[in-house]
Amino acid sequence: MIKGLAITPPVLGRISIGRVVEKNGIRLPQKDDQFTITSQIQERDAGWLLHPMDEELRKDAPNGKLRTIPVRMLFNDADLNLRAEYTMFDRKSGRPMCVGNGDICKRLTQSGVQSLPCPGPTLCEFGKGGLCKPYGRLNVKVGGDDDLGTFIFRTTGYNSIRTLAARLSYYQAVSGGLLAYMPLELKLRGKSTTQSHRTPIYYVDLVIKEGVLLQQAVAEAMEQARQLKEEGVDQDALDAAAAKGFGNALFEYDEDEATLVEEFFPAAETGNVSNDSSVVSKLKGNLPPAKSVAE
Repeated sequence: MIKGLAITPPVLGRISIGRVVEKNGIRLPQKDDQFTITSQIQERDAGWLLHPMDEELRKDAPNGKLRTIPVRMLFNDADLNLRAEYTMFDRKSGRPMCVGNGDICKRLTQSGVQSLPCPGPTLCEFGKGGLCKPYGRLNVKVGGDDDLGTFIFRTTGYNSIRTLAARLSYYQAVSGGLLAYMPLELKLRGKSTTQSHRTPIYYVDLVIKEGVLLQQAVAEAMEQARQLKEEGVDQDALDAAAAKGFGNALFEYDEDEATLVEEFFPAAETGNVSNDSSVVSKLKGNLPPAKSVAE
């Protein structure tokens, strides 16, 4: 295995709840109240091209708004499906400069990468001013065309990261470690807070597939796990291979993420209001009006 390169799950497309739009020559993030599933191809004028799965799922969505996506996890270990860390990016290259977990961090310095204490974004002098944010990557399986291919959801939102981490941990526990076999779905939820000036913000939740009870989901997971094991599929070995691949580099990094930095750290951002679509930001002291959500 080549060293210094994080070996991450194959990505077939992206899942987002926001986009970047150009206004008066300035590219600004804009929130949305639905999911969008895109391919990995981005055009200069059209932006990210839609993945065929977006149209397929949207056909059955109420009012054409995609607010739930049926998914399965690739791994039984919750932490392999969702990798969440405090991250400070170089805004020019899009590469991570410092990655920490609130205890220790790995920071790129003039003398190389150093391990240093990590006090978190609010107390860190190096990342103060909103330069350091929680950053999560969630890989999920959508559809059944590719057994190991995934779609990736990236976010800097506290609510999404906290909710997804909790759900994954709980489902791993109640299923007896059979998370990869649980029938699940991503669900978009909305809330208003004082920090958002009472305008709605959206975050991503993970729930049991609609119409299925928790007990039924666990029973289905047990049966599928038994069947696949008899057919020779070694899920434990897959988890072990993934853990080894993630740990093969100091930082997890994908070249595609360089184009996403503007979504998470817009140039016009003057405040430190984060949201879970990675696109609601405090621009010149004012948040977009509530009606912009449906635009």
